[in-house]
Amino acid sequence: MSSISSQKTSSSSSFSSSTPWWKYDVFLSFRGEDTRSNFTDHLYVALKQRGIVTFRDEENLEIGKSISPELLKAIKESRFAIVILSRNFASSTWCLDELTKIVGCLKEKTTTVLPIFYDVDPSDVRKQTGTFAQAFSKHEERFKDDIEKVQMWKAALEEVANLKGWHLLDRSEAQLIQDIVGELWHKLNYAFLEDTKDLVGIESQVKELESCLAIGSNDVRIIGVWGMGGIGKTTLARVVFHMVSREFDGCCFLHNVREVCEKEGLLPLQQQLIRKILNESIQDVDEGVFVIKNRLRHKRILLVLDDVSQLDQLEKLVGEHNWFGSGSRVIITTRDKHLLHTHEVDEICVTKTLSDDEALHLLSLKAFKKDHPPEDYLQLSKDVVQYTKGLPLAIEILGSTLFNRYINQWKSILFRVKKFPDRAIFEALKISYDGLHETEKKIFLYIACFFNHENKNSVVRKLDYLDLYPAIGLVVLVEKSLIKMNEVGVWMHDLVQDMGRKIVHEECPEEPGKRSILWSFEDINSVLTKNTGTEAIQGIVLKLPESKEAYWNPESFLKMHHLKLLTIDNVQLLHEPKHLPIGLRFLEWGGYPSKSLPLNFQSNDLVELYMCCCHIEQLWKGAKVI
Repeated sequence: MSSISSQKTSSSSSFSSSTPWWKYDVFLSFRGEDTRSNFTDHLYVALKQRGIVTFRDEENLEIGKSISPELLKAIKESRFAIVILSRNFASSTWCLDELTKIVGCLKEKTTTVLPIFYDVDPSDVRKQTGTFAQAFSKHEERFKDDIEKVQMWKAALEEVANLKGWHLLDRSEAQLIQDIVGELWHKLNYAFLEDTKDLVGIESQVKELESCLAIGSNDVRIIGVWGMGGIGKTTLARVVFHMVSREFDGCCFLHNVREVCEKEGLLPLQQQLIRKILNESIQDVDEGVFVIKNRLRHKRILLVLDDVSQLDQLEKLVGEHNWFGSGSRVIITTRDKHLLHTHEVDEICVTKTLSDDEALHLLSLKAFKKDHPPEDYLQLSKDVVQYTKGLPLAIEILGSTLFNRYINQWKSILFRVKKFPDRAIFEALKISYDGLHETEKKIFLYIACFFNHENKNSVVRKLDYLDLYPAIGLVVLVEKSLIKMNEVGVWMHDLVQDMGRKIVHEECPEEPGKRSILWSFEDINSVLTKNTGTEAIQGIVLKLPESKEAYWNPESFLKMHHLKLLTIDNVQLLHEPKHLPIGLRFLEWGGYPSKSLPLNFQSNDLVELYMCCCHIEQLWKGAKVI
């Protein structure tokens, strides 16, 4: 048993079991008779408008009623507790019991306590003088048989009174509330950054995006964040949003713009933005455009549009720079660079994949809950990193899948994903493919199956032969983050290539002869040996590193009426083909087994022909009329 357990990854118990989880940002503790319908109500509304999740007991509780388990739970599940110490606070045993529980959470370091001294002197609270002395005099009489309870209340009051908080003094309530909300927002953002300290490889990109935003400048700036699916655009935008949001009058993060628009249209996004910044409502998209354009132009706002896919989304949500007040900032995350250029953004931040060291660190956090993999898992972990090629989404998904697995299970999972890509990774990457024009989809699949890492001019030439308009198609694929290209070559991320090949495989998983593209020896050999090819096949490329014998049926190309691209190299055929498709545009066959091409091969559409290292003496036997 010990030999088996030693192969298992670290369990979740390696995590700190005391790490708190918060449901609420703020718990409000107050004396209802003193402040419920004025200060507390105004503070509660201001916190909600700023997006700070706040718990406030809504009931007028009876004197002597004990604190409910639900209320105790709410205290424990709150990151901050704001205690409003008013003149009659200490007269309520309910408030004192609640305060005692809050101080308990403070000592357990699960809740931060912030006092507000509302029309009371902090020294009166600390020393229990004035109205506090009067209240405790009555408590001591009432609870003379349980004086320890009274002493506990006093100690809790003294402890809270010694904490740094806010004092109304001569300030207006409106100004005090503004100060409280601003300071709390800052504290919550700092806490958010502490929560995201395990994000790997993001520091340099955060600095770059911050630099692009140029927060100190009073102009309006629209910044694009561009990159392939799963690379971390949303995470980057979210971190920077929380870091800088306190600098603005209003903030809004619109998540999943593409998905929301596809399901519900633009109106819900406009409503969320207007409700968040102006606390108003709209009824239709045109009204939304009018309100955003005319009511936000005097406000300094921070707006994030996450995962934008259509120009219309930008035109109806952010429009022109002059829609927003001086100093406003808009961040747009997208997979489509052309959208950003069309909207004339000020700068574009290009997101990057993780380095091998960063990827190994992230995988370790997900798979082992520690910074580095155990020694016996190190090589397997490096294999996973090599497979993911630095894509954060893939590392997180696979890391979670591999968590608490045996070594042999790791190996099995890794073998499986190489042949059958993970569905979640596949779907995330395929979003970019789904939005392409039909010719662009074909170009993408040809590159994924045939032309990855090939010479650019050669790729362009072949795609031209296939009437796929590569001059625009390749540029669009670059803009959509699906391929990369320079003057020399064309290439794509390995996982994007896997996604493309899986798309072709899913055309007909069980019968490769009914797919549009064939590239693997196993599938091509099966189709051409069993003569199961169909008119669905448009391209076949087989380039083997070493020579292999094959026994293909001589009639195997007869039914492939739409085959336009055929490349065969390093295959030794026992039988020469009797037919070749008349629609071929590009034919390359190294080591062709016959002395001539089939007599019935009509070459009217053929543009390029390569027959190196073969036995051909003449293209056709006899005379050929063209």
